[in-house]
Amino acid sequence: MIRLLQIEFIKLWNNRSSKILIATYFILITSIALVSMIKFDFGDIHFQLADQGIFNFPYIWHFNTFFVAWFKLFLAIVIVSMMANEYSNKTIKQNLIDGLSKKEFVLSKFLTVLVFALVSTVFIFVVSLILGLIYSDYNEVSIIFSDLEFIVAYFLKLTGFFSFCLFLGVLVKRSAFALGFLFIWQILEGITAVVVQQKIFPGNRDMSEIVLGFLPLQSMFNLIGEPITRLNVIQSAAKQLGADFKMDYHVQWYEMLIVIGWTALFIYGAYALLKRRDL
Repeated sequence: MIRLLQIEFIKLWNNRSSKILIATYFILITSIALVSMIKFDFGDIHFQLADQGIFNFPYIWHFNTFFVAWFKLFLAIVIVSMMANEYSNKTIKQNLIDGLSKKEFVLSKFLTVLVFALVSTVFIFVVSLILGLIYSDYNEVSIIFSDLEFIVAYFLKLTGFFSFCLFLGVLVKRSAFALGFLFIWQILEGITAVVVQQKIFPGNRDMSEIVLGFLPLQSMFNLIGEPITRLNVIQSAAKQLGADFKMDYHVQWYEMLIVIGWTALFIYGAYALLKRRDL
């Protein structure tokens, strides 16, 4: 496995665009620290975003993993380009000639996906831990390390999404077309959501959410629900207006299983495509 990873990272290291995108991704993750510096002054009213509890333990695990996950597109471009370059540079054929099997080739790509997801997860964990230790009102060990399920969900979310991108890279062979296909797939899932909600199960929101929860991109999104309505200031404002947000913000085990299932399907699909093709 180490040999396979070495092969992949040599390719990435020699690709200037990939290095820039990877660096940009981690810089953007680090930039969430800048949120703590956002201040608004309205006369005698002084508002600082960090004072609203977004960096409190254990809420910070939920907040950071939800918003940082939007930056995953940068690494998605790297993964799609990584696969497209194999075809354009004919390195895939050379690797096979040099003795690498198609199974090992796909495994090397999947290991790269896992490394990207793992390093990203460790990075967001460390950044969140530092911000929490600086700004959180709660520093008890039991509170700090509660709700770490969001970190696990973040890892699975990235792994599933990157595996989807890898599959598209194998399927389409061109990075621009693969990313275009990803965008089209997102639109198709949106259209499917409208059809399911308004035509198939009108007025039955629970059933609609169950069905839509099996779609690949939607299942990945469902792993980490939006955290804004969980903030105490939002909860208090809602109660004053007569509303009450009663939502389950926890990561659900069955949603994790769905994403794991899609991940396995995407990797197997990439292998099946390569196995059938005459390279």
